[in-house]
Amino acid sequence: MESENHMEFFRAPNCPHKQVTLAVVDGRLSKPVETALAVRGITAVKTKKHRNLYEAVSFHPDMVIHHLGDEYIVYAPGTDEWFLHTLSGLGFKLIKGEACLAPAYPYDIAYNVARIGNVAMHNLRYTDTILKNELLKRDVKLVHVNQGYTKCSVSVVDENSIITSDSMIAGEAERNGINALLIKQQNRIVLNGLNHGFIGGSSGRLARYEWALTGDITTLDGYQDILAFLAKKSMKVVLLSREEVVDLGSIIPLCC
Repeated sequence: MESENHMEFFRAPNCPHKQVTLAVVDGRLSKPVETALAVRGITAVKTKKHRNLYEAVSFHPDMVIHHLGDEYIVYAPGTDEWFLHTLSGLGFKLIKGEACLAPAYPYDIAYNVARIGNVAMHNLRYTDTILKNELLKRDVKLVHVNQGYTKCSVSVVDENSIITSDSMIAGEAERNGINALLIKQQNRIVLNGLNHGFIGGSSGRLARYEWALTGDITTLDGYQDILAFLAKKSMKVVLLSREEVVDLGSIIPLCC
């Protein structure tokens, strides 16, 4: 792993402007996905289990951290110390959130905020106060939606575009100048322990014009619409495996 002196932090969360070299991923990711990332020169910082979350999402990065941009990350109390030490050693400045996570909804969603350019979408009744204040300090516009698993539900295509299966998120995005592709609920995205996962949790950006999915896109309902939307945004589609699409709590790009 390169030292922090050779790394450049991404200013725009979820929207790398160069080839990604470091990303945070679910510690349970499959070997094919991990290998596919490594082949592309991406070091995967793998999460550890958060003891206060239910099993299905207990390793999900988008449940326990929120990248504010540059080297700043807000994290949930109880996040694994080894994982935090790894990020700190890479030069990240870690800000401890106030809200303690608990297994039952909505007490597990405090950090699951979808950041798209200068907009942050979440169920603002339950957003961690420190995270909310850090976003406001950066002049990020906070937009309320009822969906608490907002980042899980939003695949960030670029700073002005998203894919989601949540109609309220799509509507609020459009009202705030963000182009949204509304897709069907994806019953074939795997999230063990639950009926299905989400498009946001199973995808992430790997470069300025690369959008990645954890599995075979042709298994998704309406995949042709997804491909057409991504093509309009000049995004190359990278399939990290030919297996089923798995919700890993987002691939979070941090450095190039």
